[in-house]
Amino acid sequence: MSNENTIRADLWDIAVALYKTRIASPEEVMKWDRNEPRFVSHEMVGDKYVIGVENEFEVEYYSDDYSEPIRTALIMAGMPASNTVQFVVNKEAAAAAKEKLREKEAAEKQLEEKVAVSEAEQKPAVKRSGFSSTIPLNENYTFENFVRGPSNSFAYAIAESIAKQPGGNTNNPYFVWGGTGLGKTHLMQAIGHYVMRHDPMKSVCYITSETFLNEYLNALANKAMEAFRQRYRNIDLLLLDDVQFIGGKMQFQEEFFNTYEGLMTYGKQVVMTCDVPPAKLNSFEERLITRFQQGITIEIESPSYETRVAILKSKARNSRVKIPDEIFNYIGENIHSSVRAMEGALNLVISFIEANSNMPFTQQVANALLKDLTEKEVTMRRLTVDEIIKEVCSTYDVSATEMLANNRTQPLATARQVAMFLARKLTGKSLDSVAEAFDRNHTTILHGSQSIQKRISIETGLKETLEKITERLGRKPSELFE
Repeated sequence: MSNENTIRADLWDIAVALYKTRIASPEEVMKWDRNEPRFVSHEMVGDKYVIGVENEFEVEYYSDDYSEPIRTALIMAGMPASNTVQFVVNKEAAAAAKEKLREKEAAEKQLEEKVAVSEAEQKPAVKRSGFSSTIPLNENYTFENFVRGPSNSFAYAIAESIAKQPGGNTNNPYFVWGGTGLGKTHLMQAIGHYVMRHDPMKSVCYITSETFLNEYLNALANKAMEAFRQRYRNIDLLLLDDVQFIGGKMQFQEEFFNTYEGLMTYGKQVVMTCDVPPAKLNSFEERLITRFQQGITIEIESPSYETRVAILKSKARNSRVKIPDEIFNYIGENIHSSVRAMEGALNLVISFIEANSNMPFTQQVANALLKDLTEKEVTMRRLTVDEIIKEVCSTYDVSATEMLANNRTQPLATARQVAMFLARKLTGKSLDSVAEAFDRNHTTILHGSQSIQKRISIETGLKETLEKITERLGRKPSELFE
């Protein structure tokens, strides 16, 4: 092997290590570990780093998700900054990789069969009660643990009705949408728990859109599409979380449409969650949006003060410390950007009380302990996306019209992504609201924000610029890195 090839191999290995340790979040690392085996070849070709995959669909899918972060990692590992990353179809390498995988699996299966023979003889036969996905339901996400209030009572009532009689035409499909941390996934899984408990022979599948898409890719790669279709078109209840993430994946949308049609034809129940209503789903086939609107669509809104306090008390029920009612009231009144923010404040209080058991936990102590969180809530509600856009435009010396146009040249693209990142970090606005302000879809906003998040770990100048803009907006730079 030549020295050049050795360098190329090292470049990839180093880049992967840098991506997993310095660029990606823990969730993204898990996703990478699932996807990396599909990158069947990788080499420098001229000024491009070329990564081989099996088919055109994977080219489209992985180009969207990985071109920029992999390029960043490769540059950190020593690739010239002017080089780009390109995904291409490499059927020969894909076939070799699959053959190698088959040999490995055959050897592992042979070993497992030897070990399992005696165990199988000793175990009684167990009748399985229907199919469920590889993602287990959260044992706490039941109807009994769901705190109802004016903001979610209708959504709860419909969910309970579906759980008792899944597949009814009126509430099928059931499309629940709203901001993060408001209980969409909890309500969806509560339906699954109820059906599995009261009719254990029904097949229930809870799955996230990302996992669903990855299973589809696996089926394509292994020429197992028929098994994939049979698996998902013969279930009684499909619970699909975060449906917005299949936006733009047109080949997968075609497959999902056919699966959806098959389920509906035979009276099976479909439940979906999303961060926007069907009408605002960008990069979706119109026929899918139309199908989503045929059943019932309900928004879960931010909980009222009374519901927030009830949620806090419910969350604290199993705590080993006693929390005065006025503390619940204080958190509920002052922290309400999301249920998760409230939970964070509550956990801080519980940890403090446990660590300082001899100190009386007064309102004054609570004020000091939660000062940063309550101040952040106030500024989150005050700062607008327009203010951020104006400040970013001033920093980069561009006009708002130029920045919001579809111009991808630098520094316009960077300025636009910086504004997206700051809007997501500093305003507390929903993804839908931010996307509307930029006249973009939510996928673009997420991509822009993630691109800046990854760049600031290696571009000191960009990080300093963001901190200065944040300070001029009257906020703490530390908020960008929470």
